[in-house]
Amino acid sequence: MCGIAGFYSNNRFFSEADLQQMTNALQHRGPDAAGFYLNDAKTCGLGHRRLSIIDLSAAANQPMYSQSGRYVMVFNGEVYNFQEIQAQLNIKPRTTSDTEIILEAFEKKGVDFVQLLNGMFAIAIYDIQEHALYLFRDRLGVKPIYYYNQAGNFAFGSEIKSLLQPAQVKSNLSVYKPAVRTFLYAGYIPGPHTIYQQINRLPSGSYAVIKNDSTTITSYWKPEEKLKPQVVTNFDSAKKELKELLTTSVRYRMISDVPFGTFLSGGIDSSAVTAIAQSISNQPVKTFSIGFKEAKFNESEYARKVSEHLGTQHHEFIVTENDALELIDKMMVAYDEPYADSSAIPTMLVSKLARKYVTMTLTGDGGDELFMGYGAYDWANRLSNPVVQTLRKPIAMALSQMGNTYKRGAGVFNFKNRQRIKSHIFSQEQYFFSEEELDDIVKPGYSAEILFDEAFGKLNRKLSAAEEQALYDVKYYLKDDLLVKVDIATMQFSLEARSPFLDYRIVEFALNLSEGLKKKDGVGKYLLKEVLYDYVPRQFFERPKWGFSIPLYKWLKTDLHYLVHKYLSEEMVTKYAVVHPQKVKQLLSRFEMGEDFLYNRIWVLILLHKWMNDHAAN
Repeated sequence: MCGIAGFYSNNRFFSEADLQQMTNALQHRGPDAAGFYLNDAKTCGLGHRRLSIIDLSAAANQPMYSQSGRYVMVFNGEVYNFQEIQAQLNIKPRTTSDTEIILEAFEKKGVDFVQLLNGMFAIAIYDIQEHALYLFRDRLGVKPIYYYNQAGNFAFGSEIKSLLQPAQVKSNLSVYKPAVRTFLYAGYIPGPHTIYQQINRLPSGSYAVIKNDSTTITSYWKPEEKLKPQVVTNFDSAKKELKELLTTSVRYRMISDVPFGTFLSGGIDSSAVTAIAQSISNQPVKTFSIGFKEAKFNESEYARKVSEHLGTQHHEFIVTENDALELIDKMMVAYDEPYADSSAIPTMLVSKLARKYVTMTLTGDGGDELFMGYGAYDWANRLSNPVVQTLRKPIAMALSQMGNTYKRGAGVFNFKNRQRIKSHIFSQEQYFFSEEELDDIVKPGYSAEILFDEAFGKLNRKLSAAEEQALYDVKYYLKDDLLVKVDIATMQFSLEARSPFLDYRIVEFALNLSEGLKKKDGVGKYLLKEVLYDYVPRQFFERPKWGFSIPLYKWLKTDLHYLVHKYLSEEMVTKYAVVHPQKVKQLLSRFEMGEDFLYNRIWVLILLHKWMNDHAAN
């Protein structure tokens, strides 16, 4: 795991000093080594910060040249099947690193080599002979690539902060107003967009070719294109296949030359990953869980039970709310653009603590989206009912007159646009602003469209509303919220995170699994649980689902109330002119009077105004 940066410009728009600053801004991602490449004409530069995981020798440092000398590469991530690729293509390596195999495979196969890779990766390869730069991003978008591309001047980096280093780039940036509205609606900004009009993300499952003044982006993998006409319905064969896939995926992700462990929350996903890892390992796997002393938010006892049953070497971190509060400022800065998922705080906490023991960890990310673990999928089926659609306005009106739980439900029923039902369900499940609320609170200059494209095009089979919602989550929520959260939170502390569920083979299997094998009797993750119960007793998990959360609604009234005063003051709100000050006052008044479910609306407003204040946006 590493940080990469670089540029391509035929008019020497960038300098060697720019390259060094762009790369060093990513030092937290790779503290073990730094390397740079600059061609003789100074028109292309590559930078690398290394976190050593596989082949710890200096020979595996980057940038790395191909054996022919024609290509030079920097790479962030891991390709787990590199040994198979080495054998398949008869590569004779000089190192034991996956980096070299990737580079030699590209030389042998060209851009099509990416189809061979099983892993998480952001790859930059420069063709010295043809003066062309190639960028590749993994299928699910686990590893990020942000880029700036203006007037033939191209720069890229693992984080936005890398691109903010050259003064000539920073001075040319402006706020992308549709991203502001979308952030208030969803709590994150969906790719390929960012908060800056001039900075984008390379889409997942795609590659870019930059040559002369031309940039072309080509998709090589999309989840919706992997849907088959028929689904798997047989329980026995499906369970066997899923267990085999998970076992091979976990085995791949245990390849490491440094100590590793697993995040173990005690929930279904992390327990399944940990159980399989322990079944493969010849020694106790290190496991890490975090719990708050405040009992309502402490699930560590469940993780402890799973650990004891499996025989892992467990590390349980019991922290106070003050420990989490101390990371709020770091979280608000680390993400480079407005980002409202407050579960980033406990993720940062457990990453910080785990890094004392390991350099790499396995996570359970992706289980909910692939096997229908969210309540949003129930909402999707509910709102697809023609009777509910006809009566939804009266239902919403009635619910809005009741208690807070019902008021929340009223928001889900009261959608503005049927074409954006999937993002609406997510928005209201997460307590953010609905489109109608945004029409009321946002000033005209920020009234652009929401940035979600919810049309999947022609599919190989008709999906249920719940299946469509889950596909939407894979394309957006998983990639642009959850994976961003984990990437930034772990890499802040130089910790690599690997996600076995996001092996593309498992994703393609899950996309073609019968909905009846994902949900049974209204409860999600049916097939996945049945695999887990081969390792851990089912009674360990007979409890309500509880997220990796913090009591943000309470903090905004107590310890974090200073943020409300500072960033939602009439002066601050008036200065940046995104929302109407009077509407913000009304929202705050409702929150103070007991409508606690409004907390995430207030949180996104705080984060937006803090970001604008920090970056002198207007």
